[in-house]
Amino acid sequence: MERLGYYNGTFGPLEEMMIPMNDRASWFGDGVYDAGPCRNYHIFALDEHIDRFFRSAAALEIIMPVSKEELKQLLMNLVLKMDTGNLFVYYQVTRGSGIRKHAFTKGMGNLWITLTPAEISDGLKPIQLITTEDTRFLHCNIKTLNLIPSVMAAQKAEASGCDEAVFFRPGGRVTECAHSNIHILKNGTLYTAPTDNLILPGIARAHLLRACSALDIPFREEAFSLADLFGADEIIVTSSSNLCLHADRIDGTTVGGKDKDLYNRLRKYLLDEFYRETEYSA
Repeated sequence: MERLGYYNGTFGPLEEMMIPMNDRASWFGDGVYDAGPCRNYHIFALDEHIDRFFRSAAALEIIMPVSKEELKQLLMNLVLKMDTGNLFVYYQVTRGSGIRKHAFTKGMGNLWITLTPAEISDGLKPIQLITTEDTRFLHCNIKTLNLIPSVMAAQKAEASGCDEAVFFRPGGRVTECAHSNIHILKNGTLYTAPTDNLILPGIARAHLLRACSALDIPFREEAFSLADLFGADEIIVTSSSNLCLHADRIDGTTVGGKDKDLYNRLRKYLLDEFYRETEYSA
């Protein structure tokens, strides 16, 4: 075989392999991987790679469907099915399969493996490089599929009997929630985090600000702190799945409940807009 794909016990030509759409890799990038070179049908440093693979899975609380020894034997057996013994051996485990929901899917993970022809460079030819600022974890404004931090936070919230998790940065700046935007009302003004690279600019957030304008409620797009959050008159959470919610407890502490009339004006405006624009028409 020239290029091989494997998924949960089924294998064949890589180009012919099919993955279920509800694998959590599709929804959240919810998995870990490892990989390494193979030469003359011998996988290099296999034990070290497998140890790291299992450490990564354990850190995300993914339940491995195989033991270390079972994976090692499986990889070595699959290598022997290849036309060449010089390969790149890649394997990943995702959290499992299920309807899209941030909190964990129960059960074993899904194991993927790919084997493709590859050669290791002899290192004689020099390469050229560029420099670029490391912003890999500073792109919260992009609605990417790589949602591991949100998945872990959502699971923590669910395990605590809560509905959502609020993110804050070093220094206490509140940014957003695991899958929502968060805002506060204080002294008749709505405060919402600015749409910089640290939050996703939610569509429901934009509608909330338009509601403020329509209702002559002042709003300010500026960062607020954890202290501001706990001291707010009301705490509002918005998302495309829940247009306008309010919170009454955070970390077991009672919060909000001091300006219900203003919150209800906003809530009613947003729901009326939704109902109006989604009325049935032939």
